[in-house]
Amino acid sequence: MADPEAGIGFRKGHGTENDFVLLPDPDGALELTESRVRALCDRHRGLGADGVLRVVRGAAAGRPDTEWFMDYRNADGSVAEMCGNGVRVFARYLVEAGLVTGEELVVGTRGGPKPVWLRPDGEITVAMGEVRTGPASWASLGGRRFEGLAVDVGNPHLACVTGVAVDGLDLRDAPEFDPGVFPHGVNVELVNVLDADTVRMRVYERGVGETRSCGTGTVAATAAALLAAGRDAGELEVRLPGGRVRVALSADRTATLTGPAVLVAAGELDPDWWRAH
Repeated sequence: MADPEAGIGFRKGHGTENDFVLLPDPDGALELTESRVRALCDRHRGLGADGVLRVVRGAAAGRPDTEWFMDYRNADGSVAEMCGNGVRVFARYLVEAGLVTGEELVVGTRGGPKPVWLRPDGEITVAMGEVRTGPASWASLGGRRFEGLAVDVGNPHLACVTGVAVDGLDLRDAPEFDPGVFPHGVNVELVNVLDADTVRMRVYERGVGETRSCGTGTVAATAAALLAAGRDAGELEVRLPGGRVRVALSADRTATLTGPAVLVAAGELDPDWWRAH
């Protein structure tokens, strides 16, 4: 059980350089406030991360349908529905901590339970569930308009397949978008098709900013790129600033995401620091 008086244990990990602080809290004892999440994720006054993954038993989180629930928070402290890279890192932690056994498990998320498979090559596959495409919409970046497709992967995305080289775009500022289509904000993907089997992607994540990778974003990008090519299903390699993943979209509109998950550090948060935030 996490005990703030004795210090709070943490792990640090990443999936294709989309990085997270993991807080083991099986009994749900920690008061994880927005200010604490923001401080943890700050790369100057905290540990630095794109988000926080609280590791809590499903029963303690009010999610009795799964043994372990991934309580995911964006870097700005907001609650998020789902994170494909985060699920892989979360699963890696459960296995290495001895909290689960075997090569298959289920991770609870606000986007629903996600089956996970540990592969012999060390990578992890996540069943991402149904991919729902919505209306055409747009994003504006640096005065340039990008046409895109709304895609729901348990969280909202706007995937923009473009002929403009994404490597040269400036994503320091948040893209503008249509709030009528995305009233709760949106993750924006800028996508180049390299060939029939490969795309390149950059992403501005809602509540975070540009990240080195976004798991659900790669699924949205794959769905949009396949549809743009007139394909209902297929598998693509998605190249990101932080690495490469593989996304398979089936004819029944469900997807899997396969990629690496790495744990890089373990430590303990100072209890005075925790109380101060």
